[in-house]
Amino acid sequence: MNRNASTVIIAGFFTIFISYAVRYSYGLLLPFMLPYLGISNAQAGAIYSSYFIAYTVFSPVLGLVTDRSAVRYVLTFFIALLGLGSFLMSCTSGIISACIFFGLAGIGQSAGWVPVVTIVQRWVNPGKRGRAVATVDIGSGAGIIIAGLVLPIIVTNLDWRWGWRCLGIMGFLVSGINYLFIKDPPADPNTLIANMESSLPTSVLQVIKELIKIPAFWYIGFSYMMICFCIIIPFTFLPSYATQTLEIPYASAALLISILAICGILGKLVFGYLSDTAGRIRIMLLCAILTTIGPLAMAFSESFSSLTVSTIIFGTGYGALWPVYAAASRDFFPKAYSGSVIGLWTVLLGTGSIISPVLAGWAVDITGNYTFAFGIAAFAAIISGLLLLPVLNTTPDNL
Repeated sequence: MNRNASTVIIAGFFTIFISYAVRYSYGLLLPFMLPYLGISNAQAGAIYSSYFIAYTVFSPVLGLVTDRSAVRYVLTFFIALLGLGSFLMSCTSGIISACIFFGLAGIGQSAGWVPVVTIVQRWVNPGKRGRAVATVDIGSGAGIIIAGLVLPIIVTNLDWRWGWRCLGIMGFLVSGINYLFIKDPPADPNTLIANMESSLPTSVLQVIKELIKIPAFWYIGFSYMMICFCIIIPFTFLPSYATQTLEIPYASAALLISILAICGILGKLVFGYLSDTAGRIRIMLLCAILTTIGPLAMAFSESFSSLTVSTIIFGTGYGALWPVYAAASRDFFPKAYSGSVIGLWTVLLGTGSIISPVLAGWAVDITGNYTFAFGIAAFAAIISGLLLLPVLNTTPDNL
């Protein structure tokens, strides 16, 4: 691996680090924001949905832009927006301002996945895509772990507003790292990208038209949507569930998020590497099974120890999903479309993520407990796995 590829991977790691730290710190800070803002669980879910609405709108745009523009400037500008939105969350005084500021963070975070995995995959050999993306994606787990360990200290000694300020400052720093470290790969006349004009459609509408004709695009895409629907629920409400229902101290509840992220890293490393040999779809199915068992076990946990076990199961399955789905975009579809595929899939991801926290929060408000909300998460994971069965025996060569 050459020096430029190494610096791109380093920058990609920190970009995903701050992107996921911001995304999942909302659930960590929510127990303190709820009483201060005087909002219901459904309204709290709406704030989270505003983030995913913005993320969903801009992700496919950035996916298409990434296939045609300098990724360096995209990552520099949008991660700066992520930092700005996070910092402004410390100034929120109600649901409207929170939705606006977290929505701004969502716009910035739209650059925190698609452009990163696209540029990383362009710098590595095809046989190493799964492990390269898995390595960079360790940043997501690391970001969640650090947030789970550091934010309780910040909140205890200062307040929840300082938690958002620190995340914002980190976002600005990573934006600078991207400007210095990200390099676009040199043109290769032997690649499909260099020959797109003669072999592939080049307009956005033509790209979309070609992709939607492929059945696997929809099966895998909707599977992606449902698994993301599932994942958002524990990340949003696990700390609140632990503190409010099981009366677990906040520091221990926050530790659960770090445990989830640690197991996620192990899942990325093990399953991400195995996907290069065992096949992407088989690993996706295994992850869907684990992310079904996890929320079900959470729903019926009665102690910190049992909740920890269910968190470990969920985290192990959750961790490998992002790099494996991303690697599949290069395996199953034309190389020049990888950014577009992930970007369009992110529309589906965002749809699930927009609906999920509001529906789960509404379920908590109506039932007075979190059991049904976690049950919804498990059901979504089951659907995700079932959607993969039609493409289980499909290979990139016979699409």
